Amino acid sequence: MRMTAAERHKKKFIFNLGRFLIFFALMAFVVSCNLILFLHWVDLTAEEMNAAVPITFLNVMILTFLFSIIDEIRRTLMVRKPIARIQAGLDKIMAGNFNTQIPYIRGENSSNEFDAIIKGINELAVELSGVETLRTDFISNVSHELKTPLAVIQNYGTMLQGSALSEQQKTEYAKAITEQTRRLSGLITNILRLNRLENQQIFPERKPYNLSEQICECLLLFEQSWESKDIHIETELEDDIFIHEDAELLSLVWNNLFSNAIKFTDNGGTVGIKVKKEGLTAVVEVSDSGCGISPETGKHIFEKFYQGDTSHAVQGNGLGLALVKRVIDIVGGDIHVQSTLGEGSTFIVYLTENILE
Repeated sequence: MRMTAAERHKKKFIFNLGRFLIFFALMAFVVSCNLILFLHWVDLTAEEMNAAVPITFLNVMILTFLFSIIDEIRRTLMVRKPIARIQAGLDKIMAGNFNTQIPYIRGENSSNEFDAIIKGINELAVELSGVETLRTDFISNVSHELKTPLAVIQNYGTMLQGSALSEQQKTEYAKAITEQTRRLSGLITNILRLNRLENQQIFPERKPYNLSEQICECLLLFEQSWESKDIHIETELEDDIFIHEDAELLSLVWNNLFSNAIKFTDNGGTVGIKVKKEGLTAVVEVSDSGCGISPETGKHIFEKFYQGDTSHAVQGNGLGLALVKRVIDIVGGDIHVQSTLGEGSTFIVYLTENILE
């Protein structure tokens, strides 16, 4: 709970009075010690002693007052002003202005303690600004992604209420609603998965298993998809590559890579899958003969909701590759993309030191 201005003024007055009394006590002690030493060597009468007492007391008061003023000036320049500057910056940050940067007292690299605090606050503000941007973009993108299928479902649902529809039209509209419902369900599932992967400390449950078999099993899940587009599947799999890893987490990687490869490959195109060993590293390559990605898109391809090819946006939600990247980071692997615009893309996953001999 923050103090009011009156409370701060009262507290400041009490502190000033306390410091004055401390200075007075110290000054009286020092002067008294000096007087005792002085009187030890000087022989004064009682009348002279009585006359010197008020003068000594007055000198103590004057010296105390002077030292109090000097201390107050020092505190104002070296403590209160830096604290006020820091507090003003913190007030702006607390109000939501994360672009705030507090000016340094002496310089960013100075040894001043206040500058060290300011540097930490400025770095925190930069991090908060980035988090706020991500949060805003995330909410905006989620809202957009939810709104699109809901609008389609609403429109087709309204048209289904018409009485003059043929059976074929009813079937088409119901199919469209089913497709959009499936897309909406996939979006929510991916959001929950990504949230779990990003906001919790995940410890992979590593167990020995056959990577070659897992790749085949995941690929077969998309058999209907590639057959419907007459896509040719080329495989080059080394048999029985056993790795020590979390099979459930890695299945998310293969499913998303296969789904993307088929989605972005035109009818009659080619999708290739390679699995091989390179020393103690398992390497998985997923390539397609699709539209490819530009160098600019490649820089952002693993960001949430980023979709470089908007013509295919209706088929996805921009979360698949973000999930892939997060899982690869968790298991300690690496992933790269090689692509030529108009010719296709290849995603290469490296699982280092996971090979079981």
